[in-house]
Amino acid sequence: MFRSLIAIAIACHCAATSALAADKPVKVFILAGQSNMEGKAPNELLDHQATDAKTKDLFAHLRKDGKWIERDDVFIKYLGRKGPLTVGYGSPGRTGAELEFGTTMGNHFDEPVFLIKAAWGGHSLYKLFRSPSAEYPAAEVLQKELDQAQDRVRKNNKNDPLPTMDDIKKDYGSSYRNMMAEVKDVMENYATMFPELKGHTPELAGFVWFQGWNDQYGAQDEYASNMKHFIKDVRKDLGVANLPFVIAAMGQNGSKPAAGAMLVVRDAQLAMNDVPEFKGNVKAFRTDVLVDKAAEELYPTWKENFEQWKLTGGDHPYHYLGSAIWFNRIGVAMGETMLELMKEAR
Repeated sequence: MFRSLIAIAIACHCAATSALAADKPVKVFILAGQSNMEGKAPNELLDHQATDAKTKDLFAHLRKDGKWIERDDVFIKYLGRKGPLTVGYGSPGRTGAELEFGTTMGNHFDEPVFLIKAAWGGHSLYKLFRSPSAEYPAAEVLQKELDQAQDRVRKNNKNDPLPTMDDIKKDYGSSYRNMMAEVKDVMENYATMFPELKGHTPELAGFVWFQGWNDQYGAQDEYASNMKHFIKDVRKDLGVANLPFVIAAMGQNGSKPAAGAMLVVRDAQLAMNDVPEFKGNVKAFRTDVLVDKAAEELYPTWKENFEQWKLTGGDHPYHYLGSAIWFNRIGVAMGETMLELMKEAR
């Protein structure tokens, strides 16, 4: 794992660049999670709603002279992509909550803002994002997983070698490690990625988590435990005690009451607000209350009204209907919640 390695690298890098710190530091925020943190609002939908008389006022602050603003004070690195913040930093051809989150941060701070986005669709907190102190699941759980994997090979790929226990274990925490590697890379090489930031000192300022869907399928009851471990490990491995941590709780239910495993995961996320050691430095908020009701009302008949649907939404409920309005509202809420935590931390 990158435990302490990240903290040492960041501390050494910041010390090495301290002579250049006469300029303002760069406020660095990490945005992590699965497909909804990737962002699923089609860019074509944003283009339409930004010019449609019924919705354009919702997007006016993001545009100038009929075009999307490219911020000169907010920068983003999303895996293989990087640049000034604007539309299009979601899944290919799409935009996510990073647009309004980064805008909120950029409007608030005099310092430059840098967003490091690490998100992969379908990755659970139980397995791929599992953090070090959560350790591995019980031995019998791992053994069952190994037996099933070996049975699949025997049935479908008889000439392949059978998986081993090491093969099973290596996936646990792999996205956590990849996320930390991404942060380490950016913190060490940000000035090469963005020459305009040369001479500024990076300062880890906050973490935003937007995830939960895949943990509904059998891992919901341990989500709260895994979330506590995750928050503590992120802070330890990044070397920032009480790093402000925002959780956008599951809300794909929209106007309908959450139920079943979704409710369990959402309540586990919201329960982080009541953990004594997280008071004033962790805040979860509900995303269902921000629902785009126009998209929600049209979705049941989207196939029969496809042309209208393309001007309203762009995906299924598990991706918040691909609603640009819903994703933007979530981004604003992420930003406002982050600023509340940062104010309390002073």
